[in-house]
Amino acid sequence: MDDQNKNLIVATALSFLVILVWFVVFPPPEPTSVDPSAPVPTASDHQSAPLAGNPVVADSAATGTGQTTTEVDSAPDAPRLTIDTPSLQGTISLKGGRIDDLFLKNYRETIAADADIVRLLAPVGSAAPYYALYGWAPGAGLTAEGVPGANTLWQVESGSTLTPASPVTLVWDNGAGLIFRREISIDEDFMFSVRQSVENTGTNPVSLAPYGILARHGQPHDLKNFFILHEGLIGMADGTLSETDYDDVEEYAFNPREGAPAEVTQVTENGWTGFTDHYWMTTLIPASGAPFKAVNKYDPQRGIYQTETVQATQTVAPGQIASAETRLFAGAKEWATIRHYQNEEGVERFLDSIDWGWFFFLTKPIFAALHWLNAVIGNMGWSIIALTLLIKALVLPLAYKSYVSMAKMKELQPQMEKIKEIAGDDRQKLQKEMMELYKKEKVNPASGCLPILLQIPIFFSLYKVIFVTLELRHAPWVGWIRDLSAPDPSSILNLWGVFPWASPEPGSILALIFIGILPLGLGISMWLQQKLNPSPTDPTQKMIFAWMPWVFMFMLGSFASGLVLYWIANNVITFAQQYLIMRSQGYKPDVFGNILSSFKREKAVPEAPKKKK
Repeated sequence: MDDQNKNLIVATALSFLVILVWFVVFPPPEPTSVDPSAPVPTASDHQSAPLAGNPVVADSAATGTGQTTTEVDSAPDAPRLTIDTPSLQGTISLKGGRIDDLFLKNYRETIAADADIVRLLAPVGSAAPYYALYGWAPGAGLTAEGVPGANTLWQVESGSTLTPASPVTLVWDNGAGLIFRREISIDEDFMFSVRQSVENTGTNPVSLAPYGILARHGQPHDLKNFFILHEGLIGMADGTLSETDYDDVEEYAFNPREGAPAEVTQVTENGWTGFTDHYWMTTLIPASGAPFKAVNKYDPQRGIYQTETVQATQTVAPGQIASAETRLFAGAKEWATIRHYQNEEGVERFLDSIDWGWFFFLTKPIFAALHWLNAVIGNMGWSIIALTLLIKALVLPLAYKSYVSMAKMKELQPQMEKIKEIAGDDRQKLQKEMMELYKKEKVNPASGCLPILLQIPIFFSLYKVIFVTLELRHAPWVGWIRDLSAPDPSSILNLWGVFPWASPEPGSILALIFIGILPLGLGISMWLQQKLNPSPTDPTQKMIFAWMPWVFMFMLGSFASGLVLYWIANNVITFAQQYLIMRSQGYKPDVFGNILSSFKREKAVPEAPKKKK
């Protein structure tokens, strides 16, 4: 095995070692065991919001064990208020005051011009109900009938259409001295603000706790279930991020801990909780500094996943008004928009709602650079190529040392072969002679590992960025590449569009066999780069390395076009760097000649003296 192959094996082993050490030094946080019946900090009592489905179990502040039963009706004929903003359209049902009908104006299901716009929230009775509810959990002096519930019919007090310039206010009188109001406003992006208030016009004090609920009937139909992406429940509690898969929420319900079929997190200062999909998200965000309890539940009878925020119990004396504010993010996980909510509007660590992964220290700056380049260039494909150039420029000093070392190693190849012949099976003598040769010629055989070690986490981080970030969804590059987050749609089956029949469906067996233009470019670029390195002397290794570019070509053919584009650009730039650096060291790589003689020392041949006449 020659030293270049040894370097590749060592680099691969070291990369796995780096990941292993990372998990040892920075292990994932252990889940904190919390008493589900513990009170919200600074609160005198505790309530739990009802489940959105039927049956619904709620704690009673008066007895601690009370139950109420509530059924969420579909109510197709319930009056509705219109939502109309530059980013969103939909309606709010006056039955329960539910925000349950929401579309994203600027995003479509496919790249087709006439494709439906993306639907985020849907009412009960539709194929996949998904909605937000608000209310008050009853405490001392109240019963479930005395507070607004999921089916309470609200009246419009002011406003008719919810827009950034015109909030709406709903009102409900319980007929027993309490008047409830809900003021809803919205910005131009994806943030709702919900202010709940209760006015006590009666003669006795009452206690109640405001809550917000996000409920989802069943798992998303387009759930990826891919290890590189988190989809499910997500939350932030006083600076600690938690990610819970749908299966884990179900497991908690079927195997309750400490007798409570829910996961409870106490938040003292800042936090949020919600559902995250690949590109979309809904999140409840209580007011900063207000303690609350985040609860994740699953109702196995109805198949409903639920996350909720329950704020501290408030006691309202006669003649007084109590209120609570909660924001609701419901929209696309746009980096710039979420960054604005984090930096300008105080939503702590909101950018972490995007799944940056283990290498967040690389994925975050890589995407920030990519986003900036896209703002300057205006095309995400060319931005990926520009980012590749930038990354290669940053690692050029190490690459230079590596390629110079490789050139020197090739110069020593004949001497190394002689040492192997002389040493025979004496491994100790072989190693000793080799080390003396390296020391004499001032060559470090391990220096070739450095660029490979750097490239592995960078490649994985860029793959993560391209896969999880919304900005590459439906982003075109040139010609036939209209979605950099999807595989190359072209195919050799129709001669890459020359013939009139369609290409195979992406992800199908035919698509893997009859590859597109980008995967073919990947194979050729890997083959060219490999030609700069000598073929291994071992026949088996020689065969493996000869087939590797073409195996990778088919393996990565179904990857996102943006990732394949990066790899092609990286191979081409690496080839150019290695070729020019080796030429500068006096070696002329013979790319298309004999592989075994691909490095030839350039020797100046003096001209023969002319004979005197």
